[in-house]
Parts: sequence; structure tokens; C-alpha cells
Amino acid sequence: MTFSNPAGNAVASAAAYVRALLEVLGSRPPLEVLNELVPWLAERTQGIGEATLRQPEAPGKWSVVHVVQHLADSELVFGFRLRMILTQDEPELVGYDQDRWAHALGYQDVPLDLALGQLRGLRTPHLRLARALTPRQLERVGRHSERGPESVAHLLKLMAAHDLVHRRQIERILAAARR
Repeated sequence: MTFSNPAGNAVASAAAYVRALLEVLGSRPPLEVLNELVPWLAERTQGIGEATLRQPEAPGKWSVVHVVQHLADSELVFGFRLRMILTQDEPELVGYDQDRWAHALGYQDVPLDLALGQLRGLRTPHLRLARALTPRQLERVGRHSERGPESVAHLLKLMAAHDLVHRRQIERILAAARR
């Protein structure tokens, strides 16, 4: 399965998208995977030239910089959703069009160190919060506008799988740049 989940088809493809994500995660502990992302990105992008980091995998696709900024914005959205679920009864969790965000928010112009710093600045407190959650808090649910009811525990799994999918994507982009 492709992991593109275009906003125009998000509701129809939501179940398949979630299944595919969870397959990528497998039995790995979500907090372990979430903890790996920022150091992995820092190591993986170290010493790579600016032109390579901004080279898309293919025409119309994202570059490494696009992906890192997407991960930072996804972390921002995740943090908001997490806080809403923990503080409200079954809040609505609104989906968003990642490609519109990339275009409208100028991902192509973002410096890598800024995107990586944003991600680090958000992920660190989210991990602290997630590690402190009680079993009851992990069961709390929000209602995603495209995917339906989702618990905090489920959101953590989806975020961890999302990290792994984008790590694979970055590896593909860098491999394509070497050709």
C-alpha cells in the first residue's frame, strides 16, 4: 500500500491506511519508536548537502526537508489532539490536508535545522507526557473526522508508525538523489 492518504479520499481509505500503518509498527513499543525519531533524523541528515536535502524523490513529491517539516507539523497536531482527548469528553479531532499544509506553509523554504528544532521542541514534552499517562488516560477517546473513534493508546501507535513510514521515505529520497 502507498502511504499517501490524500484529503479528498481520506474517509474512504482510512481503514486501509490505519491497517497499513499498524502493520509497519508491528509489535514495537510506540514510545520506543517515538523516542528514536529526532536522533535518527539528526544522524541521517548530518553532512548531507543542502541541494540533496531539497531534492524531491520524484517530480511532484517531497524532499527530505519537506518530510522533516511535515513530521514537525504532525507532532504539533498530535500534541493538540492529545491534549484535547485528555481534557475533554470525546472531542472531535479534525483531519487536515498535509499537501495543502506543505504548499501553504512554504515547506520548500524551511531551513532543515529550524524544522528539526521544531520537531525536537515538540516531541520532547510529548514523550514526557506520554510516559506519565495512566491506563485510564490511555483509554480516553477522541472522534477523528476521517477515522472515527481513536484512543490515546491508538494515537501513540499511529504516530510511531507514521515516524517509521517517513523514515523509510527519507531513505528512498536519499537513495534517489544518489542515482
